[in-house]
Amino acid sequence: MGAMTRSESGVETTDNGADPGIALDGVSVTFGGVTALQDVSIAVGDGEFFTLVGPSGCGKTTTLRTIAGFETPAAGHVRIGGQQVDGMPPEERDVGIVFQNYALFPHMSVRENVAYGLRFRDPPGDVSSDERVDELLDLVDMAGMGERDPEALSGGQAQRIALARAIAPGPELLLLDEPLSALDARLRERLRVTVRDIQQDLGITTVYVTHDQAEALAISDRVAVVNGGRIEQVDTPERLYREPASRFVAEFVGDNNLFDGEVSATAPLRARVDGKEIRLPKTANVSTGDSVTLCVRPETIRLGGAERSESSESETTLTATVENSEFLGDAYRLHCTWNDRSILVKTEGRQPPDDTVELKFDTADVHLLQDS
Repeated sequence: MGAMTRSESGVETTDNGADPGIALDGVSVTFGGVTALQDVSIAVGDGEFFTLVGPSGCGKTTTLRTIAGFETPAAGHVRIGGQQVDGMPPEERDVGIVFQNYALFPHMSVRENVAYGLRFRDPPGDVSSDERVDELLDLVDMAGMGERDPEALSGGQAQRIALARAIAPGPELLLLDEPLSALDARLRERLRVTVRDIQQDLGITTVYVTHDQAEALAISDRVAVVNGGRIEQVDTPERLYREPASRFVAEFVGDNNLFDGEVSATAPLRARVDGKEIRLPKTANVSTGDSVTLCVRPETIRLGGAERSESSESETTLTATVENSEFLGDAYRLHCTWNDRSILVKTEGRQPPDDTVELKFDTADVHLLQDS
């Protein structure tokens, strides 16, 4: 799978110039005069696991349905494997779909559910339909359960059968619409690994929709953050978390501390936040007087000793008050205040402080938002 690059038109392509598995070029979708998607341009590489994440009603499911052919763009185009599919009905798009509610056929056995798509299309490879079903039941860890009724399955088993049914005909694309959201947290964590393993085994291009940020970061090659029908950022999970491109992404993806301030000096770069000088990354492209937002993740903040001291020029120390703490099992989440600002800290200490503390973080742990 080649890396994605963006052309001057804003549409992503692969580095070698090949068409991506899926491409949306300036797609807008409206419902009754209300814009659900606005000028969305994304590309998903062949064999990539690509996730759309965002709050409820942001447009991520509409994006998925537009790829599948269930929604028609008011503007823009959709391409699958380099072919423009605008106006092509869903059944002709070679797409497998798994929905949140499983939608298994209750009058069919597990085996019959998996084999349903093979009624209309020969299985991939030189195998019979029965061999293909057996292969998929084994792939989703449901071997020997083909004669069961769907009603006898647990939620996790039903979802795995829905996945097997979707991939039985060997579709070019796999679309997953919040497939794990109805399951309990522990089962979701197990099944998301299963889904990722199956996707990698098959090498199938996959678009996954979820509102769960942790889920998106854990299993994706790249993630698109959707907000109000627009794409805020498309990036790898690591860059999305460490280098959010906008305030919305910084606040939506994981816990974050945001400090609004003003650039006070450029040699070295510093910003003044409530009278406190904080060193900025050397790569920041800002000028004196610019308004900036500093992002500091809770896990990068360290607790200092009783004596106030700054161990290096690049370190910032804030004297804060602990308001309350939460026990997370492997760590504590501290809710602190500094100059009437709330600061969140994650610490692995065995006993959380309950009074005045010194909070320390390095310049390297500061991410600067320059679109504020």
